[in-house]
Amino acid sequence: MGDQHDVDEGRDGRGRVRLTPPQWLVSGLRPQNTPIPWPAVGRAGIALAAPLAVGFATDQAAYGALVSMGALSGVIGDTADAYRMRVFNIAVPQLFGAIGVTLGTLVYGDGWLAVGALTLVALVSGMISSIGAVASVSGLLLLLNAVVGAGLPMPSPWWKAPLLLSIGGLFVLLLSLLAWPLRNRVPERAAVASTYRAAADLLEAAGGTAYDAKRQAVTQSLNTAYDLVLARRTRDHGRRSPLVRLLAQLNVVIPLVEAAPAAHLRGRPLPAEIPAAVRELAAAVEEGRTGPVPDLELPEPGKPSERAVDAALRHAAVVVHKPDPDPYNVDDRLGRPAALRIRLRRGARNVLLSESSWRYGLRLALCIGLAQSLVSLVPVPRSYWVALTVTFVLKPDFGSVFSRAVLRALGTAVGLVTAAAVLSEVPRGWWDVPVMVVLAALIPAFSAKGYAFQTAAITPVILLLSDLLNHQGFHLVLPRLWDSLIGCGISLVAGYLLWPESWHTRIGDRLADAVADAAAYVEYAFASAAGDDAERVRRRRRIYRDLSVVRSEFQRALTEPPPTGARASAWWPLVVAVERIVDATTAARVRVNHGAPPPTSAEVADASRELRELAEGLRASSTLVSVHAALAGEESGVLAPLRHEISAARAIASPGGA
Repeated sequence: MGDQHDVDEGRDGRGRVRLTPPQWLVSGLRPQNTPIPWPAVGRAGIALAAPLAVGFATDQAAYGALVSMGALSGVIGDTADAYRMRVFNIAVPQLFGAIGVTLGTLVYGDGWLAVGALTLVALVSGMISSIGAVASVSGLLLLLNAVVGAGLPMPSPWWKAPLLLSIGGLFVLLLSLLAWPLRNRVPERAAVASTYRAAADLLEAAGGTAYDAKRQAVTQSLNTAYDLVLARRTRDHGRRSPLVRLLAQLNVVIPLVEAAPAAHLRGRPLPAEIPAAVRELAAAVEEGRTGPVPDLELPEPGKPSERAVDAALRHAAVVVHKPDPDPYNVDDRLGRPAALRIRLRRGARNVLLSESSWRYGLRLALCIGLAQSLVSLVPVPRSYWVALTVTFVLKPDFGSVFSRAVLRALGTAVGLVTAAAVLSEVPRGWWDVPVMVVLAALIPAFSAKGYAFQTAAITPVILLLSDLLNHQGFHLVLPRLWDSLIGCGISLVAGYLLWPESWHTRIGDRLADAVADAAAYVEYAFASAAGDDAERVRRRRRIYRDLSVVRSEFQRALTEPPPTGARASAWWPLVVAVERIVDATTAARVRVNHGAPPPTSAEVADASRELRELAEGLRASSTLVSVHAALAGEESGVLAPLRHEISAARAIASPGGA
């Protein structure tokens, strides 16, 4: 990844030099290899077309268009698997969207008052977006609907627009919940089964080059499964609930995952019977099968790592097949959400006291203020599209601002071609209904492929709905292209170039925190043989969650132009090294649990000190000048692999190491 340049050079078959666009520019144009969510495709087509049909039937086309706009917001937010999460993902943002369109409607046509109001809304929207996923979508709809309300004529009185938009969002929610009685707990069960399959893939990759990638997949799968199961567990405290079974089945996969690093250090693949047995457990979980515990035909274990895998697999088989697992032996502290009042208090503290929250809020407010000021000074027809573009481009958790601006411009251009064909060839009226069925169905299908594809799908839908409100027809197309380019330009200059955020502050500090947590994890893992094993598991999962966030930041930075992209590429091996340090610590603990001699307190203290020095060096924005002398030479003992990984991490952080 470190060979990214402004232009990549290569040679064709005749030896001629050919120039190709840089990786950071074209990465977003490659469609992601993800399956099309067909149920969401069907819901989108119905949710956006049905309100139009009702509007035409009642001779209230504008009302139908507003309901469809609300449904569009619901379709964009309908991304959760679990039904309870869909309620939060769709219903809560709709409330903020209703507030936003109300504020926008109140300042419609008021010039500089609208500039000030939208700037303030942008500040609040940006700040609350830092709380979490649902708050992020809520902040997005708050600002988007405020911009639409301030830029498009809305029916009077003031309460009609928010009511109609909310009806559209709730219609999407209703459609998404229709299968709840038939598929209750299916998403949670499928997520737990998927975790078992990911663990099987991890064990199959032990000792090979694909191990790191499989470990990341297991981490993501565990995070998803715990989020789904424990989100429902917050309201289900029964000791005999089916959720107790799912939680017990999920908890017992942890020892398997922990045994994998120890098996990987053996340097050779595990017998094929082991991953096959785990996949059979995954099938039993997904089908809800119980009954006699199967007699697993596994090779006789010899070394501590082999005994760890064998013991974990046999215990998992008992829990998966046992009709009634011990309900008092289910620890749901491995990821159970805190009480609502605690989460609200944390969220408020994060919004008001977080530097990153204020930084993003001010950046978004500046760009929206500039966009609204520009269209107030320069006559731009239906100018709301400029601020709309700024909002989509500056969405913080969707990717790099730079790449999103480029992809937004390209996606809008493609979408406008489709919109031009529709607006010029399809007569307004009932023909809009079948056209909307097709265009709306493309949104979830294209959204799964990437941001540029999503933009290309959403653009003609918004333009068609806007035309039902302002009746500009084909003349709406070209101004939208210029508006999009203006919005992308404002985002690039005022939201990107004028905010040279320190790459080290955004990524290096988070990586340093993960290294410091790894040091504490090493100390806790070997502080006492009688330590709280569940607490050790929680600490390990917390580190991997933090490293997942760091990975996301790195992937975002890799899509930015030099020097940020090149620097992120150079530091990427350090992220992998920290993950391997945590793996090596877990492997050492597992080996000790199954008969290997424990390390001395001096060895543990030395390893922890090396990690803390590495963390301090990363925070100080300075490179470590050398590898500690104690790491040289051959080592033995259970912590030898851990010391080796620490040595590798410090070598990467040394001058010339990256």
